[in-house]
Amino acid sequence: MAEESLEDGILQENSGFFYRLHRPTNLLGDWLFLLHGSGVDETTLLPLGRQIAPHAALVAVRGRIPQEDGFRWFTRITPTRFEQASIRAEAEAFAAFVAGVAKRHSLDLRHATFLGYSNGANLVSSVMLLHPGFIERAALLRPMPVLDEVPPADLSKARALIVAGAADLTYAPFAPVLAALLSSHGAKVETHTIASGHEIGDPDADIVGQWLADPAVAVAASDR
Repeated sequence: MAEESLEDGILQENSGFFYRLHRPTNLLGDWLFLLHGSGVDETTLLPLGRQIAPHAALVAVRGRIPQEDGFRWFTRITPTRFEQASIRAEAEAFAAFVAGVAKRHSLDLRHATFLGYSNGANLVSSVMLLHPGFIERAALLRPMPVLDEVPPADLSKARALIVAGAADLTYAPFAPVLAALLSSHGAKVETHTIASGHEIGDPDADIVGQWLADPAVAVAASDR
């Protein structure tokens, strides 16, 4: 595993997001933003991020909405219905946060991938649709579409990976809907369904790692 350094502990941008930056000593230029699921914090996806991309800088971000003993990315009404104003406000704030991080750490966003799990994945896809061109490589684990109304969006430069769990009875049925939605706006979408529930683990890491290693994905990122 690559040797890592934690820069400045827990950092904060003006947008109000807290994050942790892990930069390997042998950084190859790639950056991986990590967006956790509901009710936890930014530390939970760090092991998966290291497993997927040991030579990438990891930006583990904390959602701003308190939930139980942790955090989430926007307000929930039911497990499958969400407050639309909250989604739009948090998506806009997250886009501003990413711009601030890019400036602060001299990050070229053409080399950034956004990995989201569950509620974190749902924020990533919402940012893609509400702020097209901002996120162009996204790995979405156990996602669903959450926007009631989607504005026109040109995602022709975007690539997305969707990984659903076959036994994830609540959310797996929504994965094809999200794939179709992103594809209808021009994104190139790859989908996988694995023998899992809503939890994530080694099979997800393997799939995301292989996807990132795909020359088509890497070339698309470098050509933008």
